[in-house]
Amino acid sequence: MHFSIPDNCEQSDNDGPFTVFNLHINGILHGSVRYSQFRDLHVQLQKAFGSNRLPAFPPKKLLSLNSKELEERRLLLERYVQTISQDAEIGNGTIFVEFLLVAQQITHGVQPEPTTIEVCLMNGHRVEVKVLTTDRTDTVLCAAAHEINLLNDFIPYFALYLVKRESDGDMSIVRRMQEFESPYVSLKIVEKVAPHRLVLRKSYWDPSFDEDLLSDRIALNLLYVQAVSDLDRGWIAADGDVAQRLRSLQSQGSKREFIELARTAKFYGFVHLKKCTCDYPREATPVAIIAGNRELIFRLELPAGEPREVTFRVTRMRCWRITTSYGANKRDATGNHENGAGTPREPVLELSFEYLVAKDTLKWISVLSPQAILLSMCLQSMVDEILLKKNGEKPKRAAAKTSSFSAAKGKRPSAASNEPISAAPTWRHRASFTAGGEKAKNKSASDEVQGNEAFDAAIGDEDL
Repeated sequence: MHFSIPDNCEQSDNDGPFTVFNLHINGILHGSVRYSQFRDLHVQLQKAFGSNRLPAFPPKKLLSLNSKELEERRLLLERYVQTISQDAEIGNGTIFVEFLLVAQQITHGVQPEPTTIEVCLMNGHRVEVKVLTTDRTDTVLCAAAHEINLLNDFIPYFALYLVKRESDGDMSIVRRMQEFESPYVSLKIVEKVAPHRLVLRKSYWDPSFDEDLLSDRIALNLLYVQAVSDLDRGWIAADGDVAQRLRSLQSQGSKREFIELARTAKFYGFVHLKKCTCDYPREATPVAIIAGNRELIFRLELPAGEPREVTFRVTRMRCWRITTSYGANKRDATGNHENGAGTPREPVLELSFEYLVAKDTLKWISVLSPQAILLSMCLQSMVDEILLKKNGEKPKRAAAKTSSFSAAKGKRPSAASNEPISAAPTWRHRASFTAGGEKAKNKSASDEVQGNEAFDAAIGDEDL
């Protein structure tokens, strides 16, 4: 996840005016948080992990802060949040997750009330899920699994994704929903800008994990409707003969055979991003990026005679980073323009990765895209999955202290209650943090550099 505090603003209550710091996650306003709330978080983390595990916290001042001191506090708070989020145990732990959940709910004025959320399958079928407005992602995912009667064992193989309906009617994946947010609240925020929906898709990249699901009727059907949707959208590149056989199997309702054949086609299980620009092989090169199977495919728009498709393997990326910048206009407390237009600012996002282009030669390659966050999350989940398979493990949920759902092996999920899940997903964020130099206001104070634990530096030139 990519945390930033690009600005702060004044609010007031019965006790008078006070300052809030606008905490953004993945370029979107998540919550407006007071200094005292950050300090309370720090105190709780100290009790749980000890002071030596935590970075320095901005000191409390007795007198009111001037504009220069407020800016210094903003930068220090941003760096503090970024640093603790890089510690997997802290960043995925109950204290930090609950802090983020509460910040989102308070900022957007949401109280826990019964509601119904629609979760869509890839064929457009809608599943109505009864939850609380404040329920976190795992609770909503489990409730959706209960509604379609998916086995508990198979829930970790799927995830909820936020999907946007574009002006041309197409759908684009925004990101995977995370544990620190309420899907109900997040959906309400983005729907102020454009229509969005929650969609159930596979959570993994490696097609070999399909084998675990093919014998279960419900899980097989979820794989099937996603594969058919991807084929219809042109995301799966099936040639004439394979495409004809797939359509024949589809008409026969032969779902398992359809999946087995689709897995042989190019780009099965890949995610296609919208066209953007990159600096490879030269600045401002138009590119369409396709992510999957431990690699990024760049389809470049170049003059005739130049290579138009380039593959970048995840295991050759030493690290990557996201740079986020914002316009000069400030937001109000709800994340809207101060002029009352009601339209949240669009951050300018750039993803850069350091790539092993030749033995002992690394090169930074940058992508300027509104989907840079999605691309970063794709890379991180690919790395996590490589390490997962290296350890001989399968996708699984972390044990929860207070779970609403039965985790008994081979059982369908029981009906949902509204108790939250306390544990974070097993596939944890693995990254190093490198603080950058101070930047201009309304830009991130530091770049978060994602260290790639699957990076393989022992590659010869003949393999590149």
